[in-house]
Amino acid sequence: MITTRKDVRNIAIIAHVDHGKTTLVDELLKQSGVFRANQTVQERVMDSNDIERERGITILSKNTAVVYNDIKINIVDTPGHADFGGEVERVLKMVNGVILVVDAFEGPMPQTKFVLRKALELNLPVIVCINKIDRPEARPSDVIDEVLELFLELDATDEQLDCPFIFASAKSGFAMEEPDGEPVDMKPLFEKIIDYIPAPTGNPEANTQVLISTIDYNEYVGRIGVGKVDNGTLKVNQDVVIVNHHEPDKFKKVKINKLYEFDGLKKVEVETASIGAIVAISGIADLHIGDTICSPENPVPIEFQKISEPTISMNFIVNSSPLAGKEGKFVTSRHLRERLFRELNTDVSLRVEETESTESYKVSGRGELHLSVLIENMRREGYEFAVSKAEVIYKKDENGQLLEPMERAYIDVPEEFSGTVIEKLSQRKGELQNMSAANGGYQRLEFLIPSRGLIGYRGEFLTDTKGNGIINTIYEGYGPYKGDIQYRKTGSLIAFESGESITYGLYNAQERGVLFIGPGEKVYGGMIIGQNAKAEDIEVNVCKRKQLTNTRASGSDESLRLTPPKILSLEQALEFIDTDELLEVTPCSLRIRKKILDSTERYRSKKNGK
Repeated sequence: MITTRKDVRNIAIIAHVDHGKTTLVDELLKQSGVFRANQTVQERVMDSNDIERERGITILSKNTAVVYNDIKINIVDTPGHADFGGEVERVLKMVNGVILVVDAFEGPMPQTKFVLRKALELNLPVIVCINKIDRPEARPSDVIDEVLELFLELDATDEQLDCPFIFASAKSGFAMEEPDGEPVDMKPLFEKIIDYIPAPTGNPEANTQVLISTIDYNEYVGRIGVGKVDNGTLKVNQDVVIVNHHEPDKFKKVKINKLYEFDGLKKVEVETASIGAIVAISGIADLHIGDTICSPENPVPIEFQKISEPTISMNFIVNSSPLAGKEGKFVTSRHLRERLFRELNTDVSLRVEETESTESYKVSGRGELHLSVLIENMRREGYEFAVSKAEVIYKKDENGQLLEPMERAYIDVPEEFSGTVIEKLSQRKGELQNMSAANGGYQRLEFLIPSRGLIGYRGEFLTDTKGNGIINTIYEGYGPYKGDIQYRKTGSLIAFESGESITYGLYNAQERGVLFIGPGEKVYGGMIIGQNAKAEDIEVNVCKRKQLTNTRASGSDESLRLTPPKILSLEQALEFIDTDELLEVTPCSLRIRKKILDSTERYRSKKNGK
């Protein structure tokens, strides 16, 4: 018998990146009494990972729960970045409704469209929360129209169009039913969740069915599966089987060791969980996203959409440079292999493949940011390795035509820079689809561009627009191959010999281009120490000392003026490297090098390649 569990609501918070989802969850936690009155709480408490806190982005979806008027509200905070869309797609299966957060100034952005489309496809009711209503330039009435236009564009039903709007400032901690209402607290949003989001339904008497939508990982207990109890009940020590909609042969008998429900930011151990509860299950080693935990009597898997395939890949290679093994704790191929395959425990959008060489692994993900976050995590954990330039993953259609991943890029730039941006993206095979006036003297450009055309472009874009441009991209699917693209118009300055960089050598080298290193740094032959102003690569000797004679003193080196070097961040270095180069990553350093370090062999290889 189907029953409704009235004391529970399950919601996901979805939005474009930086529209205030995580800050909104903070306020819901604070105002529901999860924290003590005198407790100091850091901002964006749900962003628990260091990189999430530094970059101000959510990478992994997080579960939390609050209680309001004796009703438990399970909340899932989802990422807003397109590269982590795989996280959003699957957590929506756990919830009965969503809160769509939209910035009161920016309005709906590309990722707003992506996450809203996913929610509407699953027929989830939507509460629209117009956030940052207290911004001086907020324009709530325009944003309401823009959101409704987006609903129409996505073929929303009349029922979905008739969604409630809430006007809030997550930072200031209030929500209102009208844009010019009296700001007090978050109560109107809590009330709207209770009234508008349907309570979960299911059959408590039926056989158990729990769909695993997220995998957490803990070094002490291993894999932790998170999912919603759709039917029946789940108990500790219960015998169950694991089945999967996409793998008909999967049938594995296991026992439930430990069961948790969410309470605030904690997991609380429970003995039993009934329909509608979002639970965490530990102690099952081989649990994957998309698995259904069922009673052995009648195992029926729950349907689950396949996660979107990766579109970009790079090779992770054991570091073989002359400075290898000096800065990292984990340096061997065994360490690298074990760490990459461990990442698959939690990252469903990632693929790791072994190559012909035992020293190299092909890692594929949803975008450059997706892979750079993995690289940054690994170097912080003490790993040392090298990575190749990111390359897109091609496919062939039934007629043998080559296909490549395409992106739709939405660019907001001041009008004076729009010509430069159009020219640069056209060279990268981008097609201008639309051009319209945006707010504050900006123009909005919409391009359809191959994913590889965007590799290495963001840094150039920020330079071209003097830091005033905003670029957002969203994956559009595969399209016909657009032809060759020249990535870099400048060459590299390559160190000629191993040693330590000297002011005199650097002073002579800086005339050739922009340096990436300063004096006193270890270098080796074949390492890239700067960017040549011209197209070809040049070898320079940065370890060269001034010859000492009776009339020349070494002290006069101090009078040489060096231009400060351009220190590349991880993203900038990944964007800079060319196809014949590698980025050496260690916990202390980022070094760019040629794949072939020896200059004679490099010349021979280039000659034979032609």
